[in-house]
Amino acid sequence: MTYFVTGATGFIGNNLVQTLLNKRKGKVYALVRKESMEKFDKVKQRWGKDAERVIPIVGELGKPTMGIAEQDIAKLKGKIKHFFHLAALYDLKASAEDQVAANVTGTWHALEFAEAIEAGVFHHTSSIAAAGLYEGVFSEDMFKEAGKLNHPYFRTKHDSEALVREEYSRPWRVYRPGIVVGSSKTGEIDKIDGPYYFFKVLQKMRKILPPWMPAIGIDGGRINMVPVDYVVEAMDYLAHLTGHNGQCFHLTDPDAKRVGEALAIFAEAAHAPKLTVRINPSVFGFIPAMVRHALASLTPVRRVRNAVLKDLGLPPDIMNFVSYPTRFDSRQTQKLLAGTDIKLPPLEDYAWKLWDYWERHLDPDLFIDRTLSGVSRGKQVLITGGSSGIGQATAIKLAAAGAHVIIVARDLEKLAATQREIEANGGKCSIHSCDLTNIEAIDELARTVLETYKHVDVLINNAGRSIRRAVENSYDRFHDFERTMQLNYFGSLRLTLALLPGMSARKSGQVINISSIGVLTNSPRFSAYVASKAALDAFTRCAASEFSDRGIYFTTINMPLVRTPMIAPTDIYKNMPFIIGPDEAADMVAQAIIYKPVRVASGLGIFGQTVHALAPRVAQIIMNTAYRMFPDSSAAKGDKEAGKAPELSADQLAFMQIMKGIHL
Repeated sequence: MTYFVTGATGFIGNNLVQTLLNKRKGKVYALVRKESMEKFDKVKQRWGKDAERVIPIVGELGKPTMGIAEQDIAKLKGKIKHFFHLAALYDLKASAEDQVAANVTGTWHALEFAEAIEAGVFHHTSSIAAAGLYEGVFSEDMFKEAGKLNHPYFRTKHDSEALVREEYSRPWRVYRPGIVVGSSKTGEIDKIDGPYYFFKVLQKMRKILPPWMPAIGIDGGRINMVPVDYVVEAMDYLAHLTGHNGQCFHLTDPDAKRVGEALAIFAEAAHAPKLTVRINPSVFGFIPAMVRHALASLTPVRRVRNAVLKDLGLPPDIMNFVSYPTRFDSRQTQKLLAGTDIKLPPLEDYAWKLWDYWERHLDPDLFIDRTLSGVSRGKQVLITGGSSGIGQATAIKLAAAGAHVIIVARDLEKLAATQREIEANGGKCSIHSCDLTNIEAIDELARTVLETYKHVDVLINNAGRSIRRAVENSYDRFHDFERTMQLNYFGSLRLTLALLPGMSARKSGQVINISSIGVLTNSPRFSAYVASKAALDAFTRCAASEFSDRGIYFTTINMPLVRTPMIAPTDIYKNMPFIIGPDEAADMVAQAIIYKPVRVASGLGIFGQTVHALAPRVAQIIMNTAYRMFPDSSAAKGDKEAGKAPELSADQLAFMQIMKGIHL
């Protein structure tokens, strides 16, 4: 037997070639674009010792008779017994023009070539998409009954199959596989489509919720999935049966699962929360189509929809396939396969292999430069409070990653020491002394920075003042609230407003505000500090909404308690073993720069915020317990002398373990 295969370097194609090499004798000719010879050589290596039986024929689908040279046509004429046409474009994001060129025009050119070489049987790999959105059961002898073909992929797969059926004069057979997933044996696949689009959603759910927690999923129509090894083995077997020319074979799952059932199986494979509650999108069918389309066309609705889909890694057309209405009858094919070892394995048996291969090889995050160096090299980053603590540790980390750090603080001597340390390690650092409680000084700083460096890519508002003092000890200390507000809120706000116009003009930038876990947990004794940080948080949320379409990101980091000079006056913190160090805090800032999230917070902080929202009285009791358990510091009581760190009781140690990171 002699074979010709288009799409031999594609996913299904290279698996089919491997099957032909394993089970059949003879040569396999493969259509290869001149520009793809290197790719062909790489694929050829995986075919093993019989790969020399695969002979490349240079050409391309976009040209008549696939652009194959006359001498090659003459050489192959009358010799090809089986012509497998698998080359096609399946990409939900591809344009209609590209899909027509590849799927319809390409098939026409393949048929021209098959006619020219007088191929024995033309085996056309179609798709269940050729049925369109047919309502009901679509059998193997149905074609013209196809439903709505309003998606380019549906239309082009239907039209290409029509060419084979209506225009080709020689023997043909058609194969309609379902959604082809990875191998049931290894999980291997070469790209993301079909159910794989939902894997990132499941992964994100796993990061947020424990696997035992019930979750809400979708139900939808039936998703017909088949592993690639089943598809190619069935194609090989059916192609060599006699007496079946002019027939169509459904390589589908006769017991296809609903979308919700399939996702629940993948969720279990991913150790994600169980999708026990499923909502069928058809419940919204009572809303007239005209109303749905009108709502979807509204700019805010469209932008929100696109943003959510982008964040989840889902293509815009994915929802068209969630309520897929067609079921496929494959009884004729199943009858022909009966008695062979070609069996369709249950999804439950190999779902974990698909997940494992995706997470190890195809997870989009694997192909994004998530290193600090990758996102900050060459960037200009201004850090306030950069001479010590969190700011200093962040500056050192960013400079080591290739950023030009511009550090600001009052103490020029400490700034110079930090600069020397950074430059000694090959980093780039500029220093500016500024009293960030002085509005005029901040304005001068902003002018100097913009004149000297032209722009700032990232602003990190880190400088801050913290006061741990109970309200009842602050009746005559209104200045405490003024001082914290002046630095933590007004100082940060003034600098942000000065640098935002430049970011807006460049349509690029990020503002990172170092806030506190206390804003989420409403920590007692920190009313002045938390109020100032809460004001900055509120401004950040408002500004983020205004600049979200200008390429400017705002990130709030609700820091847990960090061991810095700012907390030194509080005696009780000296014995606390659960305070994070500046380097750990700098890691949180680095993650903010890499991923640009809206908020960075610990799980305990988010939990505290949730408790305050759902059960505020309970939250108050918990925090009041902490308030009574941990006294004011000597400094808060007006004692100028630093006292010896008090010994902590067993109750205090236990409470601190539970409230790790929260300011007590």
